[in-house]
Amino acid sequence: MILALIAIVAGFILLMWSADRFVDGAAATAKHAGMPPLLIGMVIVGFGTSAPEMVVSAMAALDGSPGLALGNAYGSNIANTGLILGTTALFIPLTVHSKIIHKELPLLLAITCLTAAFFWNGGLSRTESFILLAGFFGVIGWSIYSAIKGKGDEIEGGMEENLEEHDMPLGKALFWVVAGLILLIVSSRLLVWGAVTIAQQLGVSDLIIGLTIVALGTSLPELAATLVAAKKGQHDIAIGNVVGSNMFNLLAVVGIAGAIAPMPEVPHELITRDWPMVMGLTIALFIFGYGLRGRQGRINRLEGAILLAAYLAYTSYLAYEITSKAVA
Repeated sequence: MILALIAIVAGFILLMWSADRFVDGAAATAKHAGMPPLLIGMVIVGFGTSAPEMVVSAMAALDGSPGLALGNAYGSNIANTGLILGTTALFIPLTVHSKIIHKELPLLLAITCLTAAFFWNGGLSRTESFILLAGFFGVIGWSIYSAIKGKGDEIEGGMEENLEEHDMPLGKALFWVVAGLILLIVSSRLLVWGAVTIAQQLGVSDLIIGLTIVALGTSLPELAATLVAAKKGQHDIAIGNVVGSNMFNLLAVVGIAGAIAPMPEVPHELITRDWPMVMGLTIALFIFGYGLRGRQGRINRLEGAILLAAYLAYTSYLAYEITSKAVA
């Protein structure tokens, strides 16, 4: 148990550090290639902050732990919306001005419904997984189109400022792209081994470990990016980080895991307990962020408290399940 805990802590530390280096290197490389800042922010940085979830879920699927992969994806969305946006809005109320985010919010809602439709028959086939991956590449294509057409959008100015802060020579940027990716794989392998070992020793499912420990750890890049953006007054970037990451998790993370290891049966709790939580938080994010009936899209302190309270209640219930099974 102690060795597994050390593996998880070391895996998290290395995962977060390598993900940060990978994102900085990829963004700097794209800048040297002449890509516009908005495109770099929406595609390169958005993809990079979801890289931990993607790599961890791929490793979990290869190791025969699909529940860990699914828990990582759904748990990350719950943490992104409930914990990260909720906590951020408690300290810094967020407002939405970006037209791009107004288009992304209903898209995220539709993607959440799509994954539920696939799970409704109790499993996830390789064909359905490839459909999710096709949707992921479709979102990437749409993001590229939006970035090209969205010149002057509120997100663009913040992206330019962030890129200037993390500028680096091309050689160094390429080095961190390669080194960051290698370290992502190594740290993910370490993390998955530790998580599966603890799940087995506690007698709980790898789904619950994925929803809690692993999901929280792989969401740390989004937490850092969202808090930094909010402190700088870049509210659209703060919310856009979470919305983009949530879409990537449902399409790419679940799709990669299912393509590697199709799941004839998904855990029943995922459909009855975890998906409703993801859906409820996504609906709340849509209502708060989109701004219905002429209301400015925003997440104020009260709304942030609602998101955070929902996350804490859900996580407390999962913690109760873990402790009760460990005692039994």
